[in-house]
Amino acid sequence: MNQIIRIIGGKHRGKKLHFPMVEGLRPTPDRVRETLFNWLMNDICGSKCLDAFAGSGAIGFEAYSRGALSVKLLENNSKVYLNLIKEANNFNSPSISIEKNDACKFLTETKETFNIIFLDPPFAKNYLPICINAIENSNALEKEGLLYLESGEEIIINKSIWQELKSKKTGQVIYSIYKKL
Repeated sequence: MNQIIRIIGGKHRGKKLHFPMVEGLRPTPDRVRETLFNWLMNDICGSKCLDAFAGSGAIGFEAYSRGALSVKLLENNSKVYLNLIKEANNFNSPSISIEKNDACKFLTETKETFNIIFLDPPFAKNYLPICINAIENSNALEKEGLLYLESGEEIIINKSIWQELKSKKTGQVIYSIYKKL
């Protein structure tokens, strides 16, 4: 059974995104995405974005809809990855790329650099500390680049490397934007 979420802003506003029912797949709610992209309204246009735990693709496709120059979506689950390819084909854009890869491994090994990285891993796993550490020790995020974190619990981050720009809690979700110093 397919689930549906809509893009809420930009040139593809209202476009439906279908995603499979897979354990742990939890699309970022509309209210949270709206706040996130309001925070990013002056930064998203022309940016290179990485949606490291793409899942439904809601954040990555939303970034593209709102003017990101390029968006790379990473997904490790085969069923979800194949669905993302199908959804990306509906945009018919070379600016969207989908890669089947472990996000933590990718962030450790990549030679690519992004302006904005979105980290919204499954809450039940402890991926955030590993991924944040990988970003701190690589060039995956440019200096003064933006890091979006979404978690089910309070996020501890090194204040000598990161400046918190915005943070909010909606229901059980804590989400924040940090600038890499």
